[in-house]
Amino acid sequence: MKLYEQLANSIAQSIQQGVLCRGDKLPSVRQTSESRGVSPSTVFQAYYLLEARGLISAYERSGYFVTGGAIGIPSSPEPAIQSSVELTQVDVSELVFEVLESIIANNAVPLGSAFPSFLLFPLAGLAKCMCPSLQAMDSWSVMNNLNRGYAELRRQIALRYMIGGLNVAADEIIITNGALEALNLCLAAVARPGDTVLIESPTFYGALQSIERMGLRAVKVPSHPKDGIDLAAMEQAIVCYKPKVCWVMTNFQNPLGSSLSEDKKKALVALITKYQVPLIEDDVYGELYFGDKRPSSAKTFDTEGLVMHCSSFSKCLAPGYQVGWVAPGRYLKAVERLKLTTIVATSLPPQMAIARYLHKGGYDKHLRNLRQILLVNQIKFIEAIERYFPEGTCLTAPQGGYFLWVKLPDGVDALQVHKRAIADGISIAPGPIFSAQRNFTNYIRLNYGHSWDMRSEMSLNALGNIVKSLIP
Repeated sequence: MKLYEQLANSIAQSIQQGVLCRGDKLPSVRQTSESRGVSPSTVFQAYYLLEARGLISAYERSGYFVTGGAIGIPSSPEPAIQSSVELTQVDVSELVFEVLESIIANNAVPLGSAFPSFLLFPLAGLAKCMCPSLQAMDSWSVMNNLNRGYAELRRQIALRYMIGGLNVAADEIIITNGALEALNLCLAAVARPGDTVLIESPTFYGALQSIERMGLRAVKVPSHPKDGIDLAAMEQAIVCYKPKVCWVMTNFQNPLGSSLSEDKKKALVALITKYQVPLIEDDVYGELYFGDKRPSSAKTFDTEGLVMHCSSFSKCLAPGYQVGWVAPGRYLKAVERLKLTTIVATSLPPQMAIARYLHKGGYDKHLRNLRQILLVNQIKFIEAIERYFPEGTCLTAPQGGYFLWVKLPDGVDALQVHKRAIADGISIAPGPIFSAQRNFTNYIRLNYGHSWDMRSEMSLNALGNIVKSLIP
């Protein structure tokens, strides 16, 4: 065994034994070199190896932090109720609206929110970019950018695709009013009332509402909190129910936090290509990764234009600006025409402001800071859940995003937890809103994308007590 491997294994053992905990900062390369009596290059190699194993992460100007290893509660909740594919009508909108309205009305601690804190975003910098953009806007620029969106913003998005190893021309991108419009346009481009859509279970409630509103049926395929959608079950569903389209979140899935490995993304694209079924790829959290490299998208492996890749700036840069996009592959014309006959266009000033911000070069620095805050928040939340929630609770710590999918002890009703928590001024997202048939009754989704403070600690303490009181 080489010297750097010995050093890496020694540090890894300390992490797995809990001597080094998630969130701890490792000694600097110089300090480790001096204390261990090895060269700095040996320490660098050891740290690189630990990064590759997912145990530590490097943050610019901050050093190396422990991001993996043992946590004090079980970390692999099973897919729960569903073990096979199932065709169903979707009936969830009323429950979703009831839950969301109660959260808004009570101005609660936002553990159930779908967005991270607005305080984490460079809104002042975006505002500064907005002013010169408005001054430069004229009537011709409005007309010239009416169709697919602001040309410079599409070019900036294409550049980010290129950096990620994916060649998408600016003219193959359509700017939308947030990611949800992009997703809905893609769905409408390939499906008609009565058709079947393949979805993950559990899945984002917005997808369920879109399917319900359009009069579509859903075939549910189980998805694991760590590994994502079950591809064998997905193929079974395609063969049995012949869906018109698949809707999958490949990176940091909402609510699970799961991500498909690169090999699994390749296999996913191979599967839809084999059966010529289009894929709507919802990738709004892809920039919020905790490792050293942005995870790939399924679109990266698509050679036949079957993947409609949708994303947005709402979760990572500009909440409230409602600027998203889609690269719809072979469905470009269909999506474009649908947009022209429904929304017509996306507001130009927010597009221009974001394009200018991207051009100025501050986006990646902002993302690095945002990811570090979210990672530290996740660690704090997990530690608090370990302290305050009862035995029988388990969760998976995702490698990005800002959601924890928490399995409560058997017999605890998540909707009752929600009602009692709201009465105490705390919001959560109960599991049934992520299911076409209101399953996942003892699961909740928690948002760790807000400032960690005493209020957060007290809220999780209170939430743990509510869960304990509901154990049968």
